[in-house]
Amino acid sequence: MNRDDVIRLAREAGIVPSSYNNFEFYEVFAEEDAFERFAALIAAAEREACAKVCEEQAVWFDENRNFADASGAESCAAAIRARGEK
Repeated sequence: MNRDDVIRLAREAGIVPSSYNNFEFYEVFAEEDAFERFAALIAAAEREACAKVCEEQAVWFDENRNFADASGAESCAAAIRARGEK
């Protein structure tokens, strides 16, 4: 996740800068729960990135005929995504 992704998620959560200079926030306006939404969006994005790494590894294992490890990597991806459903 890069700086643009973080800024995009902050805006999606309702966090907006009141002044903006050289890509630095000086003051932020947001509803109280906007920071909770922002944290949830960041966590979801990170979980998805981790799950994708597991899926990429599963594909590699599958291509190399290591089916047990491929299955394990797929299970890890599913477990990571399931953490967001709790």
